[in-house]
Amino acid sequence: MLVQDKVTSTGSSVRAARILRVQNRAQEKIMPHFAANLTLLFTELPFLERFEAAAKADFTAVEFLFPYAFAVEDIKRELDTHGLKLVLHNLPPGDWDAGERGIACLPDRVQEFRAGVATAIRYAQGLGVGQLHCLAGKAPAGVAGDVLRQTFVSNLRYAAAELGAAGLRLLIEPINTYDIPGYYLNRTQQALDILDEVGADNAFVQYDIYHAQRMEGELGTTIKNNLQRIGHIQLADNPGRNEPGTGEINYAWLFKHLDAIGYTGWIGCEYKPATTTLAGLGWREQLTA
Repeated sequence: MLVQDKVTSTGSSVRAARILRVQNRAQEKIMPHFAANLTLLFTELPFLERFEAAAKADFTAVEFLFPYAFAVEDIKRELDTHGLKLVLHNLPPGDWDAGERGIACLPDRVQEFRAGVATAIRYAQGLGVGQLHCLAGKAPAGVAGDVLRQTFVSNLRYAAAELGAAGLRLLIEPINTYDIPGYYLNRTQQALDILDEVGADNAFVQYDIYHAQRMEGELGTTIKNNLQRIGHIQLADNPGRNEPGTGEINYAWLFKHLDAIGYTGWIGCEYKPATTTLAGLGWREQLTA
């Protein structure tokens, strides 16, 4: 047996064992499927060490913002070794360190956006992830609203076509303008209207409960009414963007609601731990009982 075969075999066994343990803990209830966001969780560890930490904490899936600072092979090794499924990462965001939060609505960055789509597909195929999130970006001063929308729609059509040819889904996420002032895409209906204009059957909404609570509320009804158009859900509580149970959102009710309406996708845990990641993970049991 080759070394890589051993890693793959070991990873499959580890994943099966962890899935069985989580299922056994949930024998008498339906549990949402939670994925650890490794950009915000386990940050006391270097990025590549967070995969093991997530697996030891009984996560069977992970997501993160960006893989591009690391080799595909290095991330894939961590996924396989620890039996984890990758469920989401983002397209390249522009200059993140300089404050950019995506470039998809920027009319002077179209070629850069298209190059980023190709890079993201290469990573996605190497890592086995089935969907990618496209950050819209901040609306620049002095650019007309119709130009921003036309640019965003055109870029999304391009991305959806390229991702579709690779067997991938495209996601767009409304993000609140308190945390990111000027973010172009910030409400659920706006996202739905844009997707209608894009007209791609592999393009969906990424619904972040925290962002939606800050911008519009009506969480349960909005998710139910648009369930077929939501490709991924993320969570955090408000205020503070900490773990569920620390703020105003009734997550115990919301998790039951998601089960009742038939949401079967992953829920990304994209929150900032109030103390440490491990100290705050009790919500998974407490709020799904």
